[in-house]
Amino acid sequence: MKTVDLAIAIGGAAGQGIATPGNILARILIRRGLHVNVYDAYQSIIRGGHIFLTLRTSDQPVLSHGDRLDLLVALNQDTMNRHLKLMGAGTAVLYNADRIKPGAAADGVQLCPFSVKELAPGVRGDLVQNTLALGAALQLMGVDFAPLEDILTTYFRRKGDTVVAENVGVARAGFDYAGDHFRSFPVPLPDTGKPLAFVDGNTALAMGGAAAGVRFYCAYPMSPSSGVLHWMAAHGQQLGIMVRQVEDELGVVNMAVGAAHAGVRAMCATSGGGFALMTEGLGAAAMMEIPVVCVNVQRAGPATGVPTKTEQGDLWQVLGAGQGDYPRLIVAPTSIEECFHIVPELFNLTDTFQCPGIILSDLLISEGRFSIDPAELDFNVPIDRGEVVGPGGANGAASTTGNGAYRRYEITPTGISPRALPGMEGYAHVVATDEHDEDGVLISDEFTNPLKRQAMHEKRMRKMDGVLGHLDAPTLCGPEDAAVTLIGWGSTRGVIREAMQQLAAQGITANHLQIKWLVPLHVDAITDVVGRAKRTIIVENNYSGQFARYLRSETSIVADGHIRKYDGEPFMPHHIVEGVKAVSAGAAKTYVPAHEILV
Repeated sequence: MKTVDLAIAIGGAAGQGIATPGNILARILIRRGLHVNVYDAYQSIIRGGHIFLTLRTSDQPVLSHGDRLDLLVALNQDTMNRHLKLMGAGTAVLYNADRIKPGAAADGVQLCPFSVKELAPGVRGDLVQNTLALGAALQLMGVDFAPLEDILTTYFRRKGDTVVAENVGVARAGFDYAGDHFRSFPVPLPDTGKPLAFVDGNTALAMGGAAAGVRFYCAYPMSPSSGVLHWMAAHGQQLGIMVRQVEDELGVVNMAVGAAHAGVRAMCATSGGGFALMTEGLGAAAMMEIPVVCVNVQRAGPATGVPTKTEQGDLWQVLGAGQGDYPRLIVAPTSIEECFHIVPELFNLTDTFQCPGIILSDLLISEGRFSIDPAELDFNVPIDRGEVVGPGGANGAASTTGNGAYRRYEITPTGISPRALPGMEGYAHVVATDEHDEDGVLISDEFTNPLKRQAMHEKRMRKMDGVLGHLDAPTLCGPEDAAVTLIGWGSTRGVIREAMQQLAAQGITANHLQIKWLVPLHVDAITDVVGRAKRTIIVENNYSGQFARYLRSETSIVADGHIRKYDGEPFMPHHIVEGVKAVSAGAAKTYVPAHEILV
C-alpha cells in the first residue's frame, strides 16, 4: 500500500531551464528509493511557448503521471494563468513574486511566493528562480538539503568552485525561506534505503541494443526517436558500436540492411515520417532474408504533424510497410523494462527467422523518464544468431562440395535456410531484391517461373508459422469475472492499470489485457480471454481505432466500446474511468475525453 503519492509540476517557457530542476528532483527521489514517472509536455520551438513537466513520485511503482497536482512551480505568468485553477485544497504553488501574480486560488491552496531580489540579490541570471524553487520544493516535501547540495556540486563542478558555492547558496536560501514561511506537506517523503535507476525509454532501447550485441547503429535525427542516437553516439566508441548519422532515412535503412548482410547486428530508429522512407528497404531485407531491427517512435501525424506530441497512429503504417506480403515481426513495448528487454529478444528472433523486426514505441514511453530497478538492466542476455554458417553461427564453419553448391534460399520445411556470411569460402551466392531460385539466381529478368515464384514466396511466409512458439502470450490482469475487460496495446498499460484501481474504488470491477506482440498476433489466447469477457472496451491513442480494426481483421472480435484520444497528450487515469462509465451506461459507443490541462 502506498504511504506517499506526490505529483509536482514545473511550468514555464522553452529556454527557462525546466528540464534541469525536474531531473535534479527526480535524481534526489530515486536516491531515496522512491519511484518516479516524469512526463514533459513541450513544444517544438527553442524559445517561448509553454512547457509543462509533471513528476509523480511514490514508494510504489508509478503507473502514470496521474490525474492531480500537489505542487505547482510556476516559472512565468503564463503557467500561473493556465494551471492555478487545477490546484485544490492541500496543494501548494511556488512562484517568484517579483514577476508573477497568482490571481484567485481555490480554498485550501497554499500560495508560496518568494522574492529573487530579496533572497539572491547579488546573483545574476534568469535561472536563479529555478534554484530557489528547487530548495523550497525540497523543504515542502520534507526532504533534507544534503542531497540537493551534493547534486548541485556535481552538476556545476566543471564551472568551478565559485559557481558551485553560488548555486548551493541560492538553493539553501530557498530551502530555509520555505522552512520559515510555508507549511510542508503533511507526509514527508520517505527513504526506502534502496536506490533506483532513472532512465527514459529511448535510452532503454539503446541500452537494449548494446545488450543484444548491436555493432552498427545509424539514424537521421527525428523527434521523438533522437534519444536513441544520442545515447549510441555518446557510448558507441566505448562499446565497439559503429554509429553513423546519415543524410536521410533512405540511406539509414539501406546502410543498416547492408551492415546486417555483412554479419553484424544492425539497428536504426526513426519516427513515422522517416519510417515512410524506410519501407522499401525493409521489404528488400525480407526478400533477401536479412535480419535487421528498426524502431519507430510514434508521434502525432500525418506529415510533420505535431512533432513533440504522442500518438499510437502508425500501426497500420508498419503493418503495410512495403509492397507485397513478407514476414516481419512487430512488437510494442508496454513498459520501461520492456523497452530494454525487448531489443535482445527481437534480435534473437530476427536472426532465427531471417526477417525484419520493428519496435513500435511512442513519445510517451520513449521520452518519458521512469524509475527502474537496476537489476532489470542486465546486459548478460542470451544471444542466438540462428542458422548462420560462419563464426558464431549455429552451423559453425561447415564445408560444401565447392563454389556454387551452396543454396542460400534452400526451400525447407520451416522456411529457414542456413545463412552464410559474406566471405565464407565455398559459399558464394547472389543476394538481390528480385525474386530468385534457391541458389539466388534471379527469375524476374529473362524469365519468370510461376512454380518457383510460388514455392519461394511460400517458403518465406512459412517462417511466420514458427514464431508464436517463441513468444509469451498476453495474460489477463485482474478478476476473471470483471464487469469490464479493457484491452490496450503498447504504452497504455500503466494508465489502464491505474484506471482499474480507480474503478474498483468506485465499485466497478475491471480486468485488463495488454497486447505487446502485434505480429504475429496471439489470436487463440486473445480470443479465449475476450470470449469470457462480459463487456470489452479498447483503449488507444488514435482517431480511427487502428488496433480495434486490426483485432477485428485477425480475430473477428468486435469490441463493445472504445476509448480514444488523439489530441497529442496521453491518457490520464480519469479519462479511462469516465469512458468506461459512459460506454457501460450506453451514453457513448466511442468515448473521446477532453484534455483539461492546456499544454
